[in-house]
Amino acid sequence: MDRALVLGPGGRLGTAWTAGLAAGLRSFGVDLGEADLIVGTSAGAIVGAVLATGQDPARLATVPARRPAGASSAPRRPDPAVTGAVFAVLGTPGLDPADARRRVGRIALGTLDAEAENRLITQRAALIAADSWPRRPLLIPAVDAETGEPVVWDAAAGVPLVRAVAASSAFPGIEPPVAVDGRHYLDGALRAGTNTDLAGDARTVVVVDPLAHRHPHPTAEGAHILAPDPAAVRLLDAEQSDPESWKAAYQAGQDQAGAAAEELRAHWRPASARG
Repeated sequence: MDRALVLGPGGRLGTAWTAGLAAGLRSFGVDLGEADLIVGTSAGAIVGAVLATGQDPARLATVPARRPAGASSAPRRPDPAVTGAVFAVLGTPGLDPADARRRVGRIALGTLDAEAENRLITQRAALIAADSWPRRPLLIPAVDAETGEPVVWDAAAGVPLVRAVAASSAFPGIEPPVAVDGRHYLDGALRAGTNTDLAGDARTVVVVDPLAHRHPHPTAEGAHILAPDPAAVRLLDAEQSDPESWKAAYQAGQDQAGAAAEELRAHWRPASARG
């Protein structure tokens, strides 16, 4: 495996920023969709599915309007009590990660909501605009809410792509757990942040991490890390939910693409083109 792309979590605006960065890099001749392996977690699962299925990430410059008939167009409101409880668990000193995931799972299972889950599935379907797993290797991690055990889905797992993406982006208190084959799953970031370890021993690893300024995680030695600049950080941390904020976050990603392309261009060429 020559080139691996790791797309990390980042919430709603992190999705837009990542898409803008990928679209901008493409315009500068660095196509992240050419990776030999794509690892997508949460927000990264959305953009990863778009790239792996051969689509232009520029289609995410604006939020798709598709939603269930009669449903509100407003995003689901986060529940600060639930997110606060989750972060309290995750921030407990010395707590075993597996135990932390189980505790978070119990919190999440108390928020089961079939209507909200259906809305999430529909929203993710509109974002990824793909029904089937791509031929290009794509890994999407999630966490079993009942056991706390991590899972990593790929095309061979038999899980519908849209459900894998939805589950990987279902952070407790923001989105409900997602059912897959009778079990419920949570955000893949609960496994290991950006999940860079899934890139294996790829010669070149590029990590796009919209939350690098909040939650630094261990990354592969020699990986190229692309993170929001100070202007983008201010925008992402505001966490606004209106369409204009999405457009602004997308543009912020595009604005960083020129400098990122200069950093990556020599490394992103396939091995056969490097001589």
